[in-house]
Amino acid sequence: MTTNKIICGDCLEVMKDWPDNCVDLVFCSPPYEDARLYDIDFKIKGQDWVDWALCRFMECVRVCRGLVCWVVEGKTRQFRWSATPILLMADLHRSGISLRKPPLYKRNGIPGSGGPDWLANKYEFIICATSGGKLPWSNNLAMGHPPKWKPGGEISNRTKGGIRVNRTASRNRRPDGTREVRSYFAPKISNPGNIVDCGTCGGGNIGNKLAHESEAPFPEYLAEFFIKSFCPPKGIALDCFSGSGTTVAKAEEFGRKWIAIDVRQSQCDLTKNRIKQTTQQRNLF
Repeated sequence: MTTNKIICGDCLEVMKDWPDNCVDLVFCSPPYEDARLYDIDFKIKGQDWVDWALCRFMECVRVCRGLVCWVVEGKTRQFRWSATPILLMADLHRSGISLRKPPLYKRNGIPGSGGPDWLANKYEFIICATSGGKLPWSNNLAMGHPPKWKPGGEISNRTKGGIRVNRTASRNRRPDGTREVRSYFAPKISNPGNIVDCGTCGGGNIGNKLAHESEAPFPEYLAEFFIKSFCPPKGIALDCFSGSGTTVAKAEEFGRKWIAIDVRQSQCDLTKNRIKQTTQQRNLF
């Protein structure tokens, strides 16, 4: 595979000539139904959108030996949510794709979203899937943090019988009267969990001014989270809906190889400028 390249075309047509298992991570965000026209009169919605997305997602799974991640959202019209992210997950599951429980991208709700009777939208699904089995590479602590509680703090769990058991080193009595020893040793770094908090990255604060030349940018932190966690050093990250090039710019920054695909030449040119900027900034240090 030739890497560090930008390809203009429909990702389904581009990827069909690629071998199986040739990239390490797919991280992208496709069009959200017909929420925007993207200068190409994109008007697919509902089950038609699900069908359009399904074949492209499955092709991503074929070419990826690791994790495939799509940031997706439906739309609400006339007080009804389209549910397309969930419908896509259901069709992927029925097609034999191995889904992981979807992380949530936590974001700032758009002022006024939710309408007159509902709640502002503060999260989007990240559909994650593989061809099956354990990931060939992951660093699930890469974006972790020191634990909140030290030994003796509030961490506890319950036995199958519902009895609350403190997880600090102690002797605990079982329901049958015998004793057991449970030990809790605070890790240096805690698993960051499956809610990726980009709540402070909305509006003009998503990490790069060039990103705003695309209609639907996402925060740099979101791409960084998945690249550091699920793309091995010197591995290949693919974004098949490249837009402003956030995913591949972060891949370049953190020493990964990359491939960008977008159907629009304007977005391919934007990605090229983003990569040029990233390379120049890296050379300064």
